[in-house]
Amino acid sequence: MAHSADGADHLWTLGRRWARGIVFGMDVTNGSGYKSCGPLTDYHIPDYILKPDADQVIIDNAPCCPVVVFINSRSGGQLGSGLIKTYRELLNEAQVFDLSEESPDKVLQRLYANFEKLKSNGDTLAIEIQKNLRLIVAGGDGTASWLLGVVSDLKLSPSPPVATVPLGTGNNLPFSFGWGKKNPATDQNAVKSFLGLVKGASEMNIDSWHIIMRMQVPKEGPCDPIAPLELPHSLHAFHRVSGSDSLNVEGYHTFRGGFWNYFSMGMDAQVSYGFHSERKKNPEKFKNQLTNQGTYAKLGLKQGWFAPSLTHPSSRNIAQLAKVKIMKRPGGRWEELKIPSSIRSIICLNLPSFSGGFNPWGTPGTRKAQDRDLTAPYVDDGLIEVVGFRDAWHGLVLLAPNGHGTRLAQAHRIRFEFHKGAADHTFMRVDGEPWKQPLPKDDETVVVEISHLRQVTMLANQPCKSKSIDDPTSLSHRGEGDGDSDSLEDEDEWQEGRKKFGAADTFKLPDEVEIAHLS
Repeated sequence: MAHSADGADHLWTLGRRWARGIVFGMDVTNGSGYKSCGPLTDYHIPDYILKPDADQVIIDNAPCCPVVVFINSRSGGQLGSGLIKTYRELLNEAQVFDLSEESPDKVLQRLYANFEKLKSNGDTLAIEIQKNLRLIVAGGDGTASWLLGVVSDLKLSPSPPVATVPLGTGNNLPFSFGWGKKNPATDQNAVKSFLGLVKGASEMNIDSWHIIMRMQVPKEGPCDPIAPLELPHSLHAFHRVSGSDSLNVEGYHTFRGGFWNYFSMGMDAQVSYGFHSERKKNPEKFKNQLTNQGTYAKLGLKQGWFAPSLTHPSSRNIAQLAKVKIMKRPGGRWEELKIPSSIRSIICLNLPSFSGGFNPWGTPGTRKAQDRDLTAPYVDDGLIEVVGFRDAWHGLVLLAPNGHGTRLAQAHRIRFEFHKGAADHTFMRVDGEPWKQPLPKDDETVVVEISHLRQVTMLANQPCKSKSIDDPTSLSHRGEGDGDSDSLEDEDEWQEGRKKFGAADTFKLPDEVEIAHLS
């Protein structure tokens, strides 16, 4: 909106923008603003819909926005438990689930089986509730990905759209769809406000990505190459495939799973692994989001993410660890992807938010689009963005207006092939959940392959960072203008970036650290 020349109109415009920011921005769930949710009956689901053995009741009007709420009580310190209490006070207790007590697949299978039973008996209320059902998930990115994976696997019809409440450290999924990244307040006003936003949210499709990891059965040692507790739960179906599965190969362990935000490998995943390991050992020290972020930054410093040339052997750089191949379009041919030898972290990104809300891909300008066939990052175009970083200092370019990482490719499929080398392991991370990945010790090969799977539906609030290829208000298909330049990837610009700090969590320095001592 253009600003009025009249002072009063200008103040009115600013006031309205401020109010809109409170209602629609991230502060809504922090209790600083309130949006009317209307009558709570709009969200209420009666017992007999949720419990197959409950007595049927007659309701005059079907709820316009029935919700089923999944909350990870272990996320956000004590906030998860507080949210469960408040949602159960406002809604039917039976429609609010603690994910530490019951998994979402069991809940949704039971619910949709009951839908079919009631519909066969001509229950019009069940028909309306199933048609309008919306899901809310409160937790970190791993928790949200878990639920999305279940919805995708169950192939529910119609597929219920999902709203995410930020209760983690990075909160990339909620931030990408306009739900903020700060942990929310848990009082009734804040929850009612969030319900109001869920009612008014728009639907947006999002690509899901299938990941396969295959490694030979070791000649000696444990049967499973990775300890079960090391596997990230966010990989919703991450398990060894059965002997009858078409993906099974004799003599190999084959694991499969999926993700919605990103897969990363290298030093950023190593820092994340250190953080998660510390949190498992001392969970009582990780109950505050700001404290968690500070600890994350300190671990990055301790593990050498800010000075890898001194602490990180070049044998662990991506180009030395793996041969990378991409398929740019469905049905295309595999091409080898050249990775610069200095790249220590590679990110396969689906959403425009990584490490606390920064977009490593940016928006390629017209020249780059023409020269390298690069497009803006859409969440539903069947393409994943592949970006590289040298170290945490390289990440500081994200602070600049056109800042981005080293754009490597956009692909419909990508394959990493690991052979015997100087490193016996690397670190990988999927949607915020890291693990330590063993690498070949003999002549075998470890393969990680990522491919487009299908789509699920998210609920988008304003302002929404994600862009749809079908949305006329999204960025043009070839990027905007010629302002973008790879000069931010040049060595001089990278060195200049060392003078700045305060970027995304992965790249942040603790406040008490003097940057001059590191430079």
